[in-house]
Amino acid sequence: MNNAEKQTVQRRDLITGGAIAAAGAALIAAGASDAQAQSRASRSPYADPAEPALPPSNMTLTRGRVALVVIDPQNDFLAETGVAWGVVGESVREQNTIENLERIFRAAKAADLPTFISPHYYYPHDHAWRFEGALEKVMHSIHMFDRTGPLNLDGFANSGADWLPRLRPFIADGKTVVTSPHKMYGPETNDLVLQLRKQHIDQIILAGMSANLCVESHMRELAEQGFEVAVVRDATAAAKIPDGDGYLAALINFRMMANAIWRTSEAVERINALRA
Repeated sequence: MNNAEKQTVQRRDLITGGAIAAAGAALIAAGASDAQAQSRASRSPYADPAEPALPPSNMTLTRGRVALVVIDPQNDFLAETGVAWGVVGESVREQNTIENLERIFRAAKAADLPTFISPHYYYPHDHAWRFEGALEKVMHSIHMFDRTGPLNLDGFANSGADWLPRLRPFIADGKTVVTSPHKMYGPETNDLVLQLRKQHIDQIILAGMSANLCVESHMRELAEQGFEVAVVRDATAAAKIPDGDGYLAALINFRMMANAIWRTSEAVERINALRA
């Protein structure tokens, strides 16, 4: 092979090698792009937005003005034997709801923070309603939160309407205010607002069950009543059914309407700061 032929072969090899390298780089880039796409696709739908459009919270707790309000910490929602566990259990486990409620209760009690429970009870006369919404129909049909009557506790202990045993010590301590029951979702039908006003409370740390029903409804009404409301986003959970993911629906509205959305760690930190 003469010099001219050698140069031709070298140029061809160089071009071919460059093409292969370029193709390899393109494949790597494509692979990275695919990995990024997969990462984005697998990103939790509950994650905070990377670039939020809404302004950050400036809510600051003030001792003497703040209380913990927990909605429906009852067996029918939170116990594996509860009638709603089949649809809420996955979300409760994902959010670590029970453990987080316990952490918040413990912090509130250590800080001597006023604590209120807004429970959900149905009595026999509630089953005589002439019209109901979709979830009311379901709850009544599965006897969720049923009690024998408003003036007795027959059959209450360890029933679906009773407190989750793990949380009961924080509720049955002689200090926690248990309001009259709400009948649908919000506190419009019970005395929670009255009890809060009578203690000069105007800041609420809100948690409990379930996110897109009673918790969201309490948040809305308390905000309308002039309270400053922080929702503890991982101390709640909701049903997942073919009709939709209740937790995701609530999370979007919490972001848009609550004065603050905290995770349990931040809520506990802020409560602990009130002890200083």
